[in-house]
Amino acid sequence: MLTATATAVDEPLTLTEREVPEPGQNEVLVKITACGICYTDLDLLQGHWPIARFPVVPGHEITGVVAATGPGVSWPEVGTAVGAQFLGDSCRHCDYCVRGEQILCPNKRITGIVMDGGYAEYAVLKADFVTPLPEGLDPVAAAPLMCAGLTAFNSLRQAGITPTSRVAVIGSGGVGALAIRYAVAMGARVAAVGRSHRGEAAAREMGAELFVATQDADPAEALKAWDGGASLILNASPSTKAASATLTGLAPDGMLVLCGYGPEPLELPTQPMVLNRLHAMLNPSGSPHDARDTLAFSAAHGILPEVAPVGLRDANSVLDAMAKGQAGKRSVITFD
Repeated sequence: MLTATATAVDEPLTLTEREVPEPGQNEVLVKITACGICYTDLDLLQGHWPIARFPVVPGHEITGVVAATGPGVSWPEVGTAVGAQFLGDSCRHCDYCVRGEQILCPNKRITGIVMDGGYAEYAVLKADFVTPLPEGLDPVAAAPLMCAGLTAFNSLRQAGITPTSRVAVIGSGGVGALAIRYAVAMGARVAAVGRSHRGEAAAREMGAELFVATQDADPAEALKAWDGGASLILNASPSTKAASATLTGLAPDGMLVLCGYGPEPLELPTQPMVLNRLHAMLNPSGSPHDARDTLAFSAAHGILPEVAPVGLRDANSVLDAMAKGQAGKRSVITFD
């Protein structure tokens, strides 16, 4: 099988042929249909993951079909269409695992970082960490839902979105666009925040009633003027400063949630937070039950990202373009 392997930091992926692996105890072999190319994969190659295990096969936005099952696996059966996510394994016995919050497990293992992921024609995955795909969901377009979609959906949910929420989304790229569409489908009023007006038409088409271009206006002031402020601000941009700049645009008891951030520390003004009982949270991807809910909600509301199919041999050029800020639609590796 053709495989792309990350061998070291600042080195391009190496394409090699490998034998198709066999699933072990409690594992499944998945014939991969598609694997999204995520910015986390770029972070791996740029050395931003100190826990990374090299060599490793990147990729955690995986869809495919179960081709074989290992000992101890009664589900999913061979032939089941499944997705696999950022969270690849956990200890299964800590307090977080037993209450279904495996994403918080201190001993969690990350797909494509410490265990082989989806930049290959086949992958061995833990049976209880794959998620069945809803019937009729396009597996290629659905691949980014396993990370970008899950992160956006779960961040909104963890932040306490309700149908009466006023939700501001910073950034309208892969995660941000899905967050806007999810928030609208959940009944919230939505504002989009971007650096320029370039993304305004697309954001309004997705359902945003307000667009704030930070090149023209202070985002916090613009949001505060929006019926007293946003009840929830979701940062989907790769900038921590972009998030902190909006804090005082929250209404009292509002929540700032970061699913996007940069290397700089998060600095927030204390007094406005105290006087208005403001909250801030950084949210990781999600647990298996969150993945199921994300896929079910996406299928029910017809929410899928726009994707650009590419071949595995194109992965290095896509990652190079992402590093230069020249990425377009979400690129998804497909396998014939």
